Amino acid sequence: MLEIDGHSLTLEEVGRVARGLETDVTLNAAACELIDASRGVIERALDSGERVYGVTTGFGRLAEVVIPPERRLEMQVNLIRSHACGFGPPAGRELSRAMLLLRANSLARGNSGIRREVVELLLALLRSGLDPVVPEFGSVGASGDLVPLAHMALCLMGEGFFHGAAGPEPAAPALKRAKLEPIQLREKEGLALVNGTQATTGLGALALLRAEAAAETAELAGAMSLEGLMGTPTPFAEEVHASRPHPGQITTAARLRSLLADSEIRESHRYGDPRVQDAYSLRCMPQVHGAARDVLGFVRGVLEIEINSSTDNPLVFVDSGEILSAGNFHAQLIAEVLDFLSIACTDLAAISERRMERLLNPDLSGLPAFLSRDPGVESGLMTTQAAVVDVLSEMRVLAHPASVDSVTTSANKEDHVSMGLAAARKAQRAVECLQYVLAVEFLCAAQALEFLKPLTPGVGVQTGYDLVRQHVAPLEGDRVLSADIERLRALVDAGAFRDVVLECASRSRS
Repeated sequence: MLEIDGHSLTLEEVGRVARGLETDVTLNAAACELIDASRGVIERALDSGERVYGVTTGFGRLAEVVIPPERRLEMQVNLIRSHACGFGPPAGRELSRAMLLLRANSLARGNSGIRREVVELLLALLRSGLDPVVPEFGSVGASGDLVPLAHMALCLMGEGFFHGAAGPEPAAPALKRAKLEPIQLREKEGLALVNGTQATTGLGALALLRAEAAAETAELAGAMSLEGLMGTPTPFAEEVHASRPHPGQITTAARLRSLLADSEIRESHRYGDPRVQDAYSLRCMPQVHGAARDVLGFVRGVLEIEINSSTDNPLVFVDSGEILSAGNFHAQLIAEVLDFLSIACTDLAAISERRMERLLNPDLSGLPAFLSRDPGVESGLMTTQAAVVDVLSEMRVLAHPASVDSVTTSANKEDHVSMGLAAARKAQRAVECLQYVLAVEFLCAAQALEFLKPLTPGVGVQTGYDLVRQHVAPLEGDRVLSADIERLRALVDAGAFRDVVLECASRSRS
């Protein structure tokens, strides 16, 4: 059972809940007390006639409009309906589940002035497997992810759609089947549901978890390519990286040493090799892969704070009894780090493609052209590199930042926006592209090792090679390669190659 309190949620827990691997999510008892106390602050403000944004007034540019008491609940419902204007294909069930969890966790901090029943219903949807349909487009990531969260909130009201086995299913009958009652929103509650960064942060968290797995995978792909090219592990020596002690660089070098240990291929050319140094795409893997590691570490730190933050407006502070309007819903920092994530993924793909070129080019590899058994009659893996270049071109476009592209909205009230959801979509796509690039590198590197037999590579590389061969046969003649690449990409996404790297690193330390 996962118990949320607004302070201690981890990114790994977000990933497990999003994938449906953890469904029993409950609310911490202390969080319940805070939620009740913050609702009390709102009730007292209503009794006193205090003017409170989004509670007794309209929203955004309409904040100057005072709402009469008898129409305040109507205003909260209208907020959800009017903001549910997203479009495009559904963003997917993983994001929907991440949003439910993250919004509940943020509300659990007790700064939002809602009733406990609202949070309990969010968690009940998770436990029941009811995942709201959230369109892909609609948020500028400024006054929160208003549009995606409104589609989520519609389902709580019984008006939206859930993902069903045969497509979108109306919320009302789905709730009834799960024995759940739609919520009747009260003052502040509609606003509290949509003011937050949970769509951007949820998508970003899922992208980061996959990017971290891909970054570990890149070590194995690079080590396998180095062995296929009969490169040297000398540049990965511990003392080299201790002299420039960036954490990611040190980690990558250690990973490569463990993967390449006990290599017969290395011993076969230790002496008498006329080459002095390998190309940068081999020699500088610690410096390039390590840079990506450090970027992803920075992204992780920011997202770990964000998933345990209050991103509502106005915020309720129980100790002082104050209700303060501010801007915690603004996703600028999240947008910027997710742009950074796209950049890191793109550079990992770029260096991977350069290793592929060396594997396939006979002038650089000393191997048969395009790793074909019969060059000329057969094209071998020639066009896999061209396909990767297509992907890499898209990734370079994705590396352009969305976070600098502010467009004023809401009649100039929201005059600086983050474009956080666009940055998150880019990051998600960049990770998917990187997975394909690494899949093709595995295809090429494993084929290169076929020509070096009976020599065996390092222990970790051998394990990676065996994993490739469990799913993809050696290239004995030209064949359609798409299915092979898809199988390898699925292994990258599942973390199978990452697990090889981590297990090898663990054995090396013990």
